[in-house]
Amino acid sequence: MSRARIIGAPTDYGANRRGVDMGPSAIRYAGLADRVEATGTACEDAGDLAVPRAEERDPRAVTPREGDARFLREVEEVCTVLADRVAGTIDEGLTPLVLGGDHSIAIGSIAGSARDADVGVIWFDAHGDFNTPATSPSGNVHGMPLAAVLGLGEFADADWTTAPGLDASNVALVGLRDLDEPEREAIADSDVTAFTMSDVDEDGIAQVVDGAIDAARTGTDGVHVSLDLDFLDPGEAPGVGTPVRGGVTYREAHAALEAVAERCTLRSLELVEINPILDEYNGTAELATELAASAFGERIL
Repeated sequence: MSRARIIGAPTDYGANRRGVDMGPSAIRYAGLADRVEATGTACEDAGDLAVPRAEERDPRAVTPREGDARFLREVEEVCTVLADRVAGTIDEGLTPLVLGGDHSIAIGSIAGSARDADVGVIWFDAHGDFNTPATSPSGNVHGMPLAAVLGLGEFADADWTTAPGLDASNVALVGLRDLDEPEREAIADSDVTAFTMSDVDEDGIAQVVDGAIDAARTGTDGVHVSLDLDFLDPGEAPGVGTPVRGGVTYREAHAALEAVAERCTLRSLELVEINPILDEYNGTAELATELAASAFGERIL
């Protein structure tokens, strides 16, 4: 029997709207462990990382931007611990199931997953998260994690963001529909594979996800899946940190994660950017548990 371990990372350092730090609790309350275990995967819960609230930090370290990245030291502290937890979980033969928190935690998830193996990444998200401190219009680190783990810009010399087993050619973004101009240029100039919602409209979710899987798994030992719930249309998932209209439908999202389960060796999975304050009856968190189950192999028949 396969085994998974839930690791909570209740942060909102990387976002400009409070509330996503409550995401791990909301997802657990929605029955995540039971949904995963129903797929035949034993699921244990390792609890949450200790994450001080922003208000508990020295204002001199919190209020000014560090370069152009807010709370960068705090993000580094969390991601350094998270990377060790993820790597240790994999060493024990379990699949890490990381619960955010904002998307900056992906730096730690990917760094840990790619520590001792060649890893591909499938990034389901409305946003590219390809900014650097110099290009970000907001300074929010949840818009920088892919740039960080790929060592772009100011992250080139940052040891804590290093993902030794990750190559840009094994990164695939799916569902893009909200990019800053510098991100658009950086993605075009990189070796990552990028699929916009226009690609989904034209080719269908099955063909798009097949292309993403081909890119992520070629020459790698396994795939890290990063699922930002704003991948879905806000009509399906209203409780997210940065909603963008025009996302995938409920069935398209399930089809995407079902394809991952069918064709990928799932090395690690994270669910991020769920904001219970904006949610309706915890529906977005419940949807996250369903999609996690699909990623672990749940099928209709």
